Amino acid sequence: MPLEWSGLSPELLLTIDRGSAEGLRAQLERQIRDAVRTGRLEVGERLPSSRELAARLGLSRGLVQDCYAQLRSEGYLATRVGAATTVAAGACPSPAPVPPPPAPPRLLADFRSGVPDLSSFPLADWLWATREAGRAMAVTDLDYGDPRGAPALREVLAGYLRRVRAAAADPQRLVVCSGYAQGFALTLRALAATGVRVLAYEDPGSPGPTRAAAARAGMTAVPVPVDEHGIDVAALAATGAGAVLVTPAHQWPTGVVMTADRRLALAEWAERTGGYVIEDDYDAEFRYDREPVGALQGLAADRVVAIGTVSKSLAPALRIGWLLCPPALVGLVVTGKHLDDRGSPTLDQLALARLLECGRYDRHLRRMRALYAARRAALVDALARHAPELRLTGLAAGFHAVLHLRTAEERHVVRQALTRRVGLYGMSANRTTGRADPPRLVLGFGNVTERAVPEGIAAVADLLR
Repeated sequence: MPLEWSGLSPELLLTIDRGSAEGLRAQLERQIRDAVRTGRLEVGERLPSSRELAARLGLSRGLVQDCYAQLRSEGYLATRVGAATTVAAGACPSPAPVPPPPAPPRLLADFRSGVPDLSSFPLADWLWATREAGRAMAVTDLDYGDPRGAPALREVLAGYLRRVRAAAADPQRLVVCSGYAQGFALTLRALAATGVRVLAYEDPGSPGPTRAAAARAGMTAVPVPVDEHGIDVAALAATGAGAVLVTPAHQWPTGVVMTADRRLALAEWAERTGGYVIEDDYDAEFRYDREPVGALQGLAADRVVAIGTVSKSLAPALRIGWLLCPPALVGLVVTGKHLDDRGSPTLDQLALARLLECGRYDRHLRRMRALYAARRAALVDALARHAPELRLTGLAAGFHAVLHLRTAEERHVVRQALTRRVGLYGMSANRTTGRADPPRLVLGFGNVTERAVPEGIAAVADLLR
């Protein structure tokens, strides 16, 4: 797509060699001609005015005008009265046609999990917070700054985590990162530097990304089973792992909430072995049918690394997350962050700080809880009508649930549902073994409308049964 300019003359890299045997006008014509032929200048792209190009290259304006006239006559350039000189249609070589990728099927309902309602992103509030942050920011905020993140965000965020998640949050131990993936990678590299070689993770969970991240950090990743109380701490102890990744508030993907006894046992394991717990606190803000559960980090601040983001509460595209680090790991994590990118974008951090401190973030979360609760209820009602014999679990928090199939083959259901324009997703992808037994479906309702939920379930009801 050609650049569009409004009242400005575009830059164009051209060089003039006054010591060359080639004439000045010939040099200029050749370079512009070559730029068009090679695609450096696209059809419709604007060239500098003859006056500006002449001044920039130290040439006479008449020479540049003669050059443009010659290239117009050759069909490379086009002009019209009162408009700029542009590259003429047909002047650039036509690239070989590339067939467009097949369009994804338009789904009646897509129950993909892990995605919030993207249409509900509070754009007006975010733009307001960005303007307010830009208006109040100091000149020094435009420098590289502290790799841990903007002090204003770390102060506000620490208060928020203490208030909402009962975390032992100290701004000095908070490190702002670019989402969960970077936060997890920074944590693993810091742990590897302390000698940790084995990482345990929940099974089912996210085996692919977890094992890949562990391998990049020079670790081996081992699965540990999850039951109705959370991760099996006895099985964890038998692995010899030096660290474990858990999702205690709403286990991914089973939806189990780790019980108080299991939390205490996990904290005791970390203290006894000198191990570390990595807490992925990914959707704890959204709870429905029980009292909120505090962060595991609040029980063992010296042994738990808590990772949080706004990917579920606001939108993944913001790429803002944070690490609440134990004192022994802060320096290693900060060093890794500095080497990675010297720090996350400051203006976005200041905008998030403004959103948090003015109360608009809390207001958005309250609105989203009500929205997700309505979709959750629609899912429960639709399944009660169309597949009452099937059990639905994991509904205490977040915006996904687990449907326990009876005799239906998981992968067959997923394939057939797609032919009916319904996106369903099996639990097998979250198991280390990849087994589809027992058959389960992970039903996300975050980014599917309340109206589409019952329509989608009705379309696949016979498959589920």
